[in-house]
Amino acid sequence: MAMVNAVVTILAMATFLGICWWAFSRGRRQANQEAALLPFALPDEGRNDKNLGGSNE
Repeated sequence: MAMVNAVVTILAMATFLGICWWAFSRGRRQANQEAALLPFALPDEGRNDKNLGGSNE
């Protein structure tokens, strides 16, 4: 049973390191930069172009 635990732990660590390597690889740089700017590309939620209630000044 200890051997199975060791193999599963090694496989999980290799998977984790592989995902980290893929996510931070040079080929993903452009996609990561685009994803980082996505929150700033969304319109503001509370913003309305209509003047609801209030004066017409």
